[in-house]
Amino acid sequence: MTDEFEEEQASQPLVSHLIELRNRLLWAISAVLVVFACMVYFANDIYAIVTAPLTSILQVYSQGTLIATDITAAFLAPLKLTFYISLFITMPFSIFQIWAFISPALYRHEKRLAVPLFLSSCVLFYIGAAIAYFYILPSYYAFCAKINPQNVIVNPDITKTLDLIIQMSLAFGAAFEIPVATVILAATGVASVETLIAKRPYVIIGCFVVAMFITPPDVWSMLFLAVPMCVLFEVGILFSKWAVKPTEPEKILAEN
Repeated sequence: MTDEFEEEQASQPLVSHLIELRNRLLWAISAVLVVFACMVYFANDIYAIVTAPLTSILQVYSQGTLIATDITAAFLAPLKLTFYISLFITMPFSIFQIWAFISPALYRHEKRLAVPLFLSSCVLFYIGAAIAYFYILPSYYAFCAKINPQNVIVNPDITKTLDLIIQMSLAFGAAFEIPVATVILAATGVASVETLIAKRPYVIIGCFVVAMFITPPDVWSMLFLAVPMCVLFEVGILFSKWAVKPTEPEKILAEN
């Protein structure tokens, strides 16, 4: 009887944590649905605005336009885009819900790092996505239109165009999270600051390789992603030196 009572008592914290996690997820999902419901009426207008850089370039170079190769694409593509924009807008609120769930289990020094990391991750993601939309994608559209044969009219499919926009925005947004990832690696002890500095040449090569596969097939677009990634890695190292304090054994070794 005593064993059953102890097992029941031990299971209570787990149940309460699961209930809180469910509530946090419901809040995040509700925020997405509210924003989506507010914008869904303007889904077609939103799609027209987002794809305006492509349609303007098509008109200049090939007199083409966007087409729907599936009977449901003209209806589903704007809704899909509106849903992704809802996720994009509510991302800080969703991350905050995750933070509110895990913060009670963090130490004081970990909480001190969490708030700056939370804010910087949101800002950097938005900056990366904005660069992809306002610079990289128009460059890619123009490059493809210029190399297109003169007797061929380019009519991209609206679904594939949307997938390209989402893919590039997410890729650039994730690439700009390098400083946050660097600080987390150092703070959790996965890699020390000295190890990150020693691996700098490999990181630089990796940045250029990733940029080569993500960006359009021109040198300037690749540099426009690779160079900021390298700079952001250095920024991450600088912040790691400031944020991650050495433990007592490390201090003794450094003094000796």
